[in-house]
Amino acid sequence: MGEKTEYEKGDKAPNPGVYTEVGEARSFHTEIQNPKRIEMEKGDTFPETSNKNRKWKKVEKARVH
Repeated sequence: MGEKTEYEKGDKAPNPGVYTEVGEARSFHTEIQNPKRIEMEKGDTFPETSNKNRKWKKVEKARVH
């Protein structure tokens, strides 16, 4: 089984890196304007997102359309 790729508030970061907010619908029609970006270390706890429908995703795994 693979590693989880989307995280919610309170989850722990599995690896260090930069994470960004993504929408719940991964359609290119629902582009997020000005998503938050955070730098995390392994084991850090993810903070609240700007919107309850968003999740955190590592930048190199987030699709940009």
